Amino acid sequence: MTTLSSKPKFGRLSGSRKSLIANLSRSLILNERIKTTLPKAKETVRYTEKLVTKAKDGSLHKRRQIIKALSSVEAANKLVDEIGPKLNHRTSGHFKITKNQQRRGDGALMVTLGFVDDLKKKESVPKPAKPIKKAAKSTHLAPKVTKKTARKKS
Repeated sequence: MTTLSSKPKFGRLSGSRKSLIANLSRSLILNERIKTTLPKAKETVRYTEKLVTKAKDGSLHKRRQIIKALSSVEAANKLVDEIGPKLNHRTSGHFKITKNQQRRGDGALMVTLGFVDDLKKKESVPKPAKPIKKAAKSTHLAPKVTKKTARKKS
């Protein structure tokens, strides 16, 4: 008796399916947003979440594992050097899936898959506080008025 598979097949052989998910993952890392169908997006999130978790460690061994998984040194370097440190405050849930309209040809639901955090936004570094300067006494003001004595009535 065959057991049920937990992964979608996408109508492909196993090698083609693995390369499809790896290519979608590579495109997601390099472009930071991709447009695909909902089942492919869900499978890409499962695959890429594990790579992001490895990238947060940043060790040489994890970097080599990411290079092997993505078949791209450029994508692995971007993931470890740029994306990993920016997502270090999250434990999971690095991606969001936004539903778009259906594809015109076959009616498949199209989605946009991207990172939850805006990766292009630079980290805000607090500026050092400026010392408070006291205003210098100006000499061009009118002289102070002295207290007048009351007039005597005669």
